[in-house]
Amino acid sequence: MAGLMSLVLFFLQRNFPPSIKGLGEWAVSPLLLLGAALLSGMRNHLPPLVTVVIPFVLAVACVSAAYLGSQRFFGLTPPLRRWLALLPLSAAAAYWSTLVEPDFRVRAMLLTLLLGVIYALHARLVYRHGPRTFSTWLCLFTLLCAILIQVLRFAAAWDSPRDTNIFDPTSAHLVFLAPAAIVFQLLCISLILMASERLRLEFQHLATHDPLTSAFTRRHMDEVVEQELARCRRHGRAMSLLIMDLDHFKHVNDVHGHQVGDQVLVQFVARVKTLLRRPDQLGRFGGEEFLLLLPETSLEDSLQVAERIRAALEQSPGEPRCTLSIGVTTHRHDDDTLDTLLARADKALYRAKENGRNRVEFA
Repeated sequence: MAGLMSLVLFFLQRNFPPSIKGLGEWAVSPLLLLGAALLSGMRNHLPPLVTVVIPFVLAVACVSAAYLGSQRFFGLTPPLRRWLALLPLSAAAAYWSTLVEPDFRVRAMLLTLLLGVIYALHARLVYRHGPRTFSTWLCLFTLLCAILIQVLRFAAAWDSPRDTNIFDPTSAHLVFLAPAAIVFQLLCISLILMASERLRLEFQHLATHDPLTSAFTRRHMDEVVEQELARCRRHGRAMSLLIMDLDHFKHVNDVHGHQVGDQVLVQFVARVKTLLRRPDQLGRFGGEEFLLLLPETSLEDSLQVAERIRAALEQSPGEPRCTLSIGVTTHRHDDDTLDTLLARADKALYRAKENGRNRVEFA
């Protein structure tokens, strides 16, 4: 099962977009567990250094890789040097308790202590940074079960004979092998679900946001304006719609190049978003034209918002300097549709262009 989970995660890493990070570490984690299990099962045929010490280190590396992968998944930079330093320390502890002073109790308690601490750090990370979704709660539940298993195993190791081993049928540690294996597979499943949820959110973002400016797409704006119109009809509320056009934008592209023009669009959207409320929605209408929906906003208030946006762009530092023409309209009648609102706002924008640009008009 560990090998299968590793294979699935490796395929996810190859096929998921590079913006979803941590899949490589997640794929390595069950592979390390597979290596630890295979070597431990060969203890009647190979020396203890290979069948005890190395699996001890691989087990620590396994849970560490899963934790480091989650750090990268949530956009954090894991301290690799610190975690790499943990491996030789683990190897030294396992070597001492296996070959120098053989004592199964010490070795088992050290391993469970290390695994329990790493699982606890992993659980805290998921709780603090994970979205409140099913996959996150499943991952958190699985990590808490893993911590509980390590605590119980630590307590069981306290009363174990020094010369026993983990596969001794009379040892209580054998009871923990199956639950620990099941919990780890469940952890891998929860990580796969978290990655799939992140992929779905990225696809949803791409479907609703302009890839250059991160403003909403025309399709999304059409949908939200229709929804807001329906809400206005039901509750008798007001809404405003603004069409904004950057003046002489073609001249910017011709003189400074399209890359500079793209930066102008990106900076414009970023600047406008700082002036908006949470319910307001800004979309790219096409080229250098943008659509702004202001829910529950009267004509007077929408004109003030438009003037504030126009003045902010006019006074912004840097080159190239751009000005903005804005057409404003509001919902007036129950039979208003998206097309009638766009037609009125476009008419107001055309009037702003005719009257010298860098101004606000309404219709």
